[in-house]
Amino acid sequence: MSLPSELRDRAFRWMADDPDPETKLELQRVVAAAMGGAPGAVDELADRMNGTLSFGTAGLRGPVRAGSNGMNRAVVVRATAGVASWLRHKGHAGGTVVVGRDARHGSAEFATAAAEVLAAAGLTVRTLGPLPTPVTAFLVRSLGAVAGIQITASHNPPADNGYKVYTDDGSQIVPPDDRLIEAAIGASPAARSVPLSHGALPVSDAQVDTYLARAASLPRGTARALRVVLTPMHGVGGATALEALRRAGFPDVTLVPEQASPDPDFPTVDFPNPEEPGAADLLLQHAATLDADLAVALDPDADRCALGVRFPDGWRMLRGDETGALLGAHVLSTLDRVAHPDPLVATTIVSSSLLSLIAAAHGVRHAETLTGFKWLVRAGEGLVFAYEEALGLCVDPEAVRDKDGISAAILACDLAATRTASGRTLPDALDELAVAHGVHLTEQISLRFTDIAGIPPLLAALRAHPPTTLGGAAVTQDNPAPDIVRLRADGLRVVIRPSGTEPKVKAYLEIVEPVPAAASLSQARATATRRMTALRDEVAALLKA
Repeated sequence: MSLPSELRDRAFRWMADDPDPETKLELQRVVAAAMGGAPGAVDELADRMNGTLSFGTAGLRGPVRAGSNGMNRAVVVRATAGVASWLRHKGHAGGTVVVGRDARHGSAEFATAAAEVLAAAGLTVRTLGPLPTPVTAFLVRSLGAVAGIQITASHNPPADNGYKVYTDDGSQIVPPDDRLIEAAIGASPAARSVPLSHGALPVSDAQVDTYLARAASLPRGTARALRVVLTPMHGVGGATALEALRRAGFPDVTLVPEQASPDPDFPTVDFPNPEEPGAADLLLQHAATLDADLAVALDPDADRCALGVRFPDGWRMLRGDETGALLGAHVLSTLDRVAHPDPLVATTIVSSSLLSLIAAAHGVRHAETLTGFKWLVRAGEGLVFAYEEALGLCVDPEAVRDKDGISAAILACDLAATRTASGRTLPDALDELAVAHGVHLTEQISLRFTDIAGIPPLLAALRAHPPTTLGGAAVTQDNPAPDIVRLRADGLRVVIRPSGTEPKVKAYLEIVEPVPAAASLSQARATATRRMTALRDEVAALLKA
């Protein structure tokens, strides 16, 4: 396959404007291979130069590599020039910007590049070393900053990195700010022409300490006898989590040794996401060996938290909906109603409906938003708790207006210790919620597309011609957004939407089975499982039709 001259010229122009000699040389080698007819080289170059990374509501995310369609110094410099222009447009010239990072490949270099661009633009820049993402979100609020930037790809594969932007209230950007920033990036000069300055200053240890102090203040109970095993999954959350838990009164915490130190290659897991099958196997093995009371998994930037619990038949990780219901009930049952006279809890449209029933039982408002914490933290006034099924938990929205795995872990330890002190367990708590509100069983299935263009027609067909029945019951349709299909029938719900990061359609299934009495809980769970199996088959057939 010959190299098109237009592609060659785009690559040459990019190399001429690249301020990083290493990525310039990397792209030169790909161009030379393409010009020499090396197998696959033209396709690789075309992919690297296929436009630019899109600046969505989570910022940028992509593979660390040379070219316009990758995470590299040139892309970060131009992105930050766009952010600086956006801040001037909003009247924030001269304000403070917090720049944080994780320990992925390229994170230190990208954070330095962002800080240098912002400083040259006249902004006051405060930088962090490799620390959890929620620390950056917290400091934006506590320092009165006008914005925050976190260099992280969260739980993406090792080859990726990303660039996340917070507004002046410490929450993720939402439209139209994402489009304004993307337009400003498009209008920015070539990376080598963007001014740089070394005027950034590090955030002090005392200021980072305010995050630890706030997180340590979260426990509601007095019980502290708890043995915990925790994995930061090769990320940056280990030391911060240990110190926060120690200050909260939980010193008996053991890190999974194979995963305790930051390692951008994530060598012990196929995919550094606690949701992924097998990712928490080492954690559960150590929990069983040490006879722990609770297992905690953070993702690599520590904004997500998963819990592992010992059941009568052995250890297993809780689903995000199970953890969300447990911590939501804990927050509401211990809430200071003088300080919070009209509290609100929130979940997303794809999360379990159980939290709405828990809220009603406490006489508390409940809101449902589109997916993502950028929407959850904006659910309404009085927010005291929010979660999404993908292990995101916001247990202290007054301090961190985003998901925070470390504060969630502290509150989980508080709940587990409180129940252990009274001779009860977290599985017992799940049983109590099921008896009170019914068994709520959730699952997710997905269909991968080789061509993303096939996704809109599928969703349009489902909207226009939904099934008349699911699970043997009549279906009603109430779609919360143009690209989302939501189907309801007696005791079940199905939400179908496109993935925001992959060429997939995802379907989120929920079965609700009443529990007439505690003695019938096992039977109700068995019935719910049978119904879910049948529903999964029905929805899989719908997606493939």
